[in-house]
Amino acid sequence: MLIADNLDQLLEILPEFITISLKNGEKRFELIEIVLDVGRRPEARFAKNVNYLSYRTIVWQDLEYILKRLGKFSGDNRAGIEKTLHRISALRNRQGGVTGLTCRLGRAILGTVGIVSDLLAKQKSILILGRPGVGKTTAIREIARLLSDDMKKRVIIIDTSNEIAGDGDLPHPSIGKARRMQVSNPQNQHQVMIEAVENHMPEIIIIDEIGNELETSAARTIAERGVQLVGTAHGGSLDNIIKNPVMMDLVGGVQYVTLGDEEARRRGSSKSILERKAPSTFDLAIEIHDPRTWIIHENIEYSIDLLLQNSLIPLQRREVFPTKKNIIQSQICYFQKGENLSTLEISNKRNLLEKKQKPSFTKNNSSSVEPLKIKKSNKLSLLSKKQLNNQFIFLYVYGINNQDLRAIIKLWNLPIIVTREIQYADAILALGNLIKNNKKLRQISTSQNLNIYAIQNSSLSQLFNALKQISNQGDNNQINEKQDVVKQVGLKLLTPFEEVRLIIEEISLTKKCKVDLLPQSGSVRRLQHEIINHYNLKSLSLGREPYRRVRIYP
Repeated sequence: MLIADNLDQLLEILPEFITISLKNGEKRFELIEIVLDVGRRPEARFAKNVNYLSYRTIVWQDLEYILKRLGKFSGDNRAGIEKTLHRISALRNRQGGVTGLTCRLGRAILGTVGIVSDLLAKQKSILILGRPGVGKTTAIREIARLLSDDMKKRVIIIDTSNEIAGDGDLPHPSIGKARRMQVSNPQNQHQVMIEAVENHMPEIIIIDEIGNELETSAARTIAERGVQLVGTAHGGSLDNIIKNPVMMDLVGGVQYVTLGDEEARRRGSSKSILERKAPSTFDLAIEIHDPRTWIIHENIEYSIDLLLQNSLIPLQRREVFPTKKNIIQSQICYFQKGENLSTLEISNKRNLLEKKQKPSFTKNNSSSVEPLKIKKSNKLSLLSKKQLNNQFIFLYVYGINNQDLRAIIKLWNLPIIVTREIQYADAILALGNLIKNNKKLRQISTSQNLNIYAIQNSSLSQLFNALKQISNQGDNNQINEKQDVVKQVGLKLLTPFEEVRLIIEEISLTKKCKVDLLPQSGSVRRLQHEIINHYNLKSLSLGREPYRRVRIYP
């Protein structure tokens, strides 16, 4: 619900030919900013489009008219209107003259952060990420009011550009009882952050737009002194923060680590890997992709570790539906590095896992939201294994690339879960040349009644055939005393063209269902398309290299 707009006060400082279309316009509540550049027509930017406000172009006299009605510009070329949340930013030429203005409309919206009210009550430091204009400042303004008024906390806002609490000496009422410290020079923001802790005894410090190494270091110092932090930073996701050399220290930093031969084989990775260097300054992260969809990382260190390993990240996706009761819906999604978070799809296997862990909920905005717990390690509990044992096979992998393995399992939806803890495994998959002299692995497999499935190499075709054979033998995992513990799998391979004919004749034509073939090179896929066309069937190439494959349609 909108509680402060003050659009009329912004329109009062603009020339009449600019404001006449906005005063009576139906879209005034969707307005984001007004752009005024010398020699160009004035523009009004809305959430989904841009409209011209007049056929007349802006001249120097128009900018002078506006500047006389504004306060002084600060060191970051920003000014404001007293007792409002609006922000006016200037474009200057080499001589320092103003050649353009960007008038950002500031709004205070009640209920913006009801979607994460349960996280605020945990007293953890929160990092809010999002692209410019997505609503980060609006969110922390409402967070300040909620923490100071409803939760009775001592809150101090470091308001560098007067964007959170407005221009002037009196802060805007939208921040509640929170106190505001203004910054005379943006380059001194880190000093004011430390001063707030030393002089004013806050429980919570709120910082907008952490952007350089000094501010990052000050944030870490504040966190180490036991003060809760709520800060924002530019970035679409945690992945962007890791790649930013200035900002990566907010999440602990990144360093290269060289593994030993045995550890690299156990992990199925190269010897040089990336790992988190230090504890994170913040405990949890919120990615704002749009005002109604927020992505939650409840354990930021766990998410960073999985990102560096190119593994699936369990995260929450919370959405607010525009109904009378403001329903909040949350679910756990699994995100692979490089995927688009806004279009996440959950497979049948993931849905089953979610039902077992009971992570989904729907409740009203007025009540607190039940937190979703994310485990701090990759270990599966015995209870979880017993619950899923009838549906899935727990597979321990030795010396094989986990990324390729997980991609095949996800692509064909195989009932297999890869575990890093051998005590929870139902079977072992390894390269044949690595287990010949590995007595320790053989002893463990014998003591725990585990079959070792060996493949000659880690090609995609052999991995696929091995996983299919393991899933088909999942009901028969017990080892006979006279049986060799090592089984050679993935050796009976069909050529790509035999595979096409077999699938067409035995599956596609009889069951009339679409079927995916194994990934192949571009030249092989072209020949497969010709064979499929010979049977008067349709086909299409899907996926990305090296997992691009042909799909046959009935």
